[in-house]
Amino acid sequence: MHVIGILLLFTGAVLPLTLVKVPLFGFEFSLAVLLALPVLVYWLLLDVPLGIGILAVSIVLFSIATTIAAEVSTVMLWAIFAALVALGVAAQTIGHKVFEGREASLFTFPSHLLLGPMFVMAKLFIALGFRRDLAVILAPLPTNSLSTR
Repeated sequence: MHVIGILLLFTGAVLPLTLVKVPLFGFEFSLAVLLALPVLVYWLLLDVPLGIGILAVSIVLFSIATTIAAEVSTVMLWAIFAALVALGVAAQTIGHKVFEGREASLFTFPSHLLLGPMFVMAKLFIALGFRRDLAVILAPLPTNSLSTR
């Protein structure tokens, strides 16, 4: 649910921003790319391999958003935006409530939206056997039987 929610939220967030073009150094960049660039650099600085993974996925999602924006009407674009954001938030909410039994941290700390992609990419790298060092850090804390009473 983390993966689905984050992919939907990211795509929804950048979708309308792909329509705004900004000339810079003789090239035209979408506002989506320019606004996401500092966060992408932040993720690269936190962990280069994970940052590269996030960058690769971001490029694909920017391409999808740009293609959608170029092919649909303005009304349809905003409907898709609303649907992606609503489905992304729903996926996060359901995933946390059903599978983790707790509130999604993005509701308490919206800044955690910046950490979600790093968390998901770390989990993917661990699952593929690339970053066992992160498995220890991201392992669930043991539950204390006294604290659950």
